Amino acid sequence: MLSVHEARERILSHFQTTATEKIPLIACANRVLAIDIISDSDFPLFDNSSMDGFAIRAEDSNSASLTTLQVVADIPAGSSPKLILKQGQAARITTGAQMPHGADAVIPVEDVNANHHVVGSKIPESISFTKKINAGDSVRPKGSDIHVGEIVLQKGRILKPQDLGLLATLGIAEVEVYQKPKVALLSSGDELLEVNAPLEDGKIRDSNSYTLASLLENANVEVIRLGVAKDSKEAVTKLFDQAVEQKVNLILSSAGVSVGAYDFIKEVIESNGKMDFWKVNMRPGKPLAFGEYKGINFIGLPGNPVSAFVGFEVFVRPALGKMKGFMEQNQLKVKVRSEKEIESDGRESYLRAKIREEDGVKIATLTGHQGSGNLLSLVQADALLIIPAGVKCVPAGQEVDAILL
Repeated sequence: MLSVHEARERILSHFQTTATEKIPLIACANRVLAIDIISDSDFPLFDNSSMDGFAIRAEDSNSASLTTLQVVADIPAGSSPKLILKQGQAARITTGAQMPHGADAVIPVEDVNANHHVVGSKIPESISFTKKINAGDSVRPKGSDIHVGEIVLQKGRILKPQDLGLLATLGIAEVEVYQKPKVALLSSGDELLEVNAPLEDGKIRDSNSYTLASLLENANVEVIRLGVAKDSKEAVTKLFDQAVEQKVNLILSSAGVSVGAYDFIKEVIESNGKMDFWKVNMRPGKPLAFGEYKGINFIGLPGNPVSAFVGFEVFVRPALGKMKGFMEQNQLKVKVRSEKEIESDGRESYLRAKIREEDGVKIATLTGHQGSGNLLSLVQADALLIIPAGVKCVPAGQEVDAILL
């Protein structure tokens, strides 16, 4: 059996980033940048006030005596002042408004002799204050945030809401991003029922398609749900061919990849492509398959619900990241200490655990038994503890890695 690391590297070696496309800025949340974004201007575009107040010449202020200045103009945000402020003069100014020539500071409105900023009020003839103002006070200088030619967002970045705001500031209405990967999803097995079907003897409801579809959608990929393939070569082939017709980037299945008499997926893959491997030295999730069907990459996850989930996190998520153009493939890992002794079977294991913090130390407690069908224990977990291959006992208090869910 392959190690987890070797299996993941072999899978990733077969995936490439998707093509790029230009889409409207409003549709770019959580998409991945395909190019560096370089500013073509300085920002702020001009010296502007960071406060509602009065633009002044700092040299006119004096902390030792009362300063009185003549107010000669009103400068609201959005205007372009043409005056040159002279000695002994001030201009009322709003937050974000362009500083007039000659002014090098702003005194906040609350620091002058009266509140001259009531909505609709006329500018006063003069203002008075007793305070020394320094050049640059309450002024945002041109280029203090961004310089022309500066790379402000790098290729491979997942675009966050604040990134869209910055792109809007730069005047970028369309953004070049990587196309969303398209993934065909199916479950396999005669025992599977629809979620709203009454239970029958020997049958179970198809939970994996809901878990995996949600994981895919949260990963911001396009999901083609193909339903359930019955345990026959013809049924499996039919759904795989539908995936080919949809021109997907990945076919993802759950169940049907073991060596049972009714597991036909491996046979279908090998008769229409190739199977790279179908066993990994891990727990849960040993029967994990990877191959190619008519030129499309295929990952077959186990049928047990927890195994399918773990296989997705360990193998599918990194593959999606590579297709989407991520610069970094690693999941968020933290160091935790086991509250109690943990036994393992020597395979690389991913165990469900709850994390709490005590005196700055993260403590991990397993959530019930670790059977691969115990979906409730996964619901109760907020991390997967990683027990390395070859380790059969983790003493209480020992530090291990954990993937945060």
